[in-house]
Amino acid sequence: MQATPRPHRWKTLLAFAIIYFVWGSTFLAIRVGVHEVPPLLLAGMRFFAAGIVLYAWVRATGIASPSRRAWLSVILLAALIFLVDYGLVFWAEQRVPSGVTAVMLATIPVFTALAEILILRTQRLTFRLGCALLVGLAGVAVLVSRSVSLGDAPIERSGAIALLVGALSWSVASVLNRKLSLPQSKIMNSGAQMLVGGILLLLAAAIFGEFNGFHWRSVSSRAWLALAYLIVAGSIIAFTAYVWLIHHESPTKVGTYAYVNPVIAVVLGYFLGGEALGVRTILGTILVLVSVVLITTTPKKEIATDASIKEGI
Repeated sequence: MQATPRPHRWKTLLAFAIIYFVWGSTFLAIRVGVHEVPPLLLAGMRFFAAGIVLYAWVRATGIASPSRRAWLSVILLAALIFLVDYGLVFWAEQRVPSGVTAVMLATIPVFTALAEILILRTQRLTFRLGCALLVGLAGVAVLVSRSVSLGDAPIERSGAIALLVGALSWSVASVLNRKLSLPQSKIMNSGAQMLVGGILLLLAAAIFGEFNGFHWRSVSSRAWLALAYLIVAGSIIAFTAYVWLIHHESPTKVGTYAYVNPVIAVVLGYFLGGEALGVRTILGTILVLVSVVLITTTPKKEIATDASIKEGI
């Protein structure tokens, strides 16, 4: 069997640069957009447009549409990831700085590990993992606590709660993703989820009255450019780079975006978005990122279970 040739180094570096910097910069683009466009409507337009492009592209290449069972799984994951998580993220960025938003969402591995330990019981709690979880929770406490004085104000409470609920929803989706019947093609899977997620977000925008009194002509070119950036760069280009990378690099290397993106978001928020960068933000960011690095690099120690259960769906 002929080995797959290694891609040129510049292609690999470019793909990593895209998922690092583009995904890290989308948080600032969201903050720019939600200042003028209602959050659920903005999120719905982003993912509907990106989803329909990706879905049409993979169908044009001959990949079959998901089966009925797979569509049900896609709808469930789209509700958790796009409607709940991204819907809350876009809403929270009206009141929480973009850099801090990225840091709060970096807690997803923390919630995922907790779910595997406490609910699914598929992961064993080790000393290293326990320390990592405590460090991550301490980072969140630093960012939201009003009892600790660190020179700058904590995150606005409703925004903080929304981001934590969003991170929890994503972690539930990531756990379910391993159990559900989904399309084999990663691009088809993500394109279908984006498309369904966009539809759900637009329906939610209509239900919550975001179309009422909204005037399209009043939106500045800056906000439209932010939306275009989110659709083209953030969803289509960056995701394509991500899929390409996971076929050529180890999951551990590709997964480093989880702790690079928040740093990029914090830096861009400070220099381009005029966001504060005080002791609280710096300390909270360091604690959360240390936690994420420890969790993502800790070898899994599964609890022994019956073989038929472990194989599952």
